[in-house]
Amino acid sequence: MLFPGTITIAGNSDHPLVVNRLGYGTMRLTGEGIYGEPPNRPEALEILKQAVKSGINFLDTADYYGEDVTNRLIAEALHPYPDDLVICTKVGCTRKPDKSWIAWNSPENLRSSIDNNLRTLKREQISLVHFRVVHGSTIPFAESMDAMFALQKEGKNMGKIATVENMYGHAQRSTLKMAYGESQGGEEILDICEQHQIPLIPYFSLIQSMPKKDERMAGIAQKYKVSAAQANIAWLLHRSPWILPIPGTSSLKHFEENVKAAEIRLTEEDMRLLE
Repeated sequence: MLFPGTITIAGNSDHPLVVNRLGYGTMRLTGEGIYGEPPNRPEALEILKQAVKSGINFLDTADYYGEDVTNRLIAEALHPYPDDLVICTKVGCTRKPDKSWIAWNSPENLRSSIDNNLRTLKREQISLVHFRVVHGSTIPFAESMDAMFALQKEGKNMGKIATVENMYGHAQRSTLKMAYGESQGGEEILDICEQHQIPLIPYFSLIQSMPKKDERMAGIAQKYKVSAAQANIAWLLHRSPWILPIPGTSSLKHFEENVKAAEIRLTEEDMRLLE
C-alpha cells in the first residue's frame, strides 16, 4: 500500500513515533450508540487484522467505546502487537448504562482509566493518550492536565503534548455544538498545530461531510472515479502534512475503499476548487 508519506509524533523527542499518514479509528466497531458488542464480531476482528496488513500502524481507541469493546477487540485481533503499531487511546470521559457521556476527569478517574486501558489492551505503556474535554465538568482543566503529566512521569504514558484530536473535515471546519458537547475550533487549531509541528488527528471528518453532499467534492469524486468518502479522505491528506486522518467504519468493504483513498493524488487546481 502506497501511503502519502509518514508523520512524526515527537511528544517524546528521545523516542519519536513515526506512523504512516492514514490511521484507523475504531469507534464504529461497537454496537448501536457506540455501546456494546459489534453486530458482526468476525468482521470487526478482520478489519483490524486487515488494517495492519494494509500498512496502517496507527489505531485510535478509547476504553469508553463499548465500554472496553474496541480495546478488547484490538487485543484479540492483534496481540502480540507489531513493533511499529501505535495505539492511541483517550481518557476524560465515561459512559452510563443509558449510553450517556459524562466527564471522568478527576486525577483519580484519569489514573483508573489509564490503568484500565493498560489492562484491556494488554500493554505496559500507552504510546499516546488524548485527554478528552467534556463540557460541563466540575474539575478544572489545569487539575486534569496536571494529573496527565504526573502519569507521564510515572511512565504509564509517554511524552509531552504530542498530538491534538479535534473535529475537522472538509464540510466542518469551525466550532460545532452537538448533543453531548461542543467541538471548538477547526482551521485555527490546524494553524496552531502546523506552527508547532503537532499532528492534528481529525474525528467525524466523514460523518459531518457526507450528509452535506458538496457539489465540488462530488465533482472531484467523479473526476477520479472514486466515492465521495474517498475524495474527502484524499482532501484531508492533501490539506496539510500535519493531518493524520483516522476514518472509521464497521464494514470491511468500506474499510478497503478508505485505504485506497491514500492513492488519490489531487492537483493544486483541485485543492483550490475545494477551498
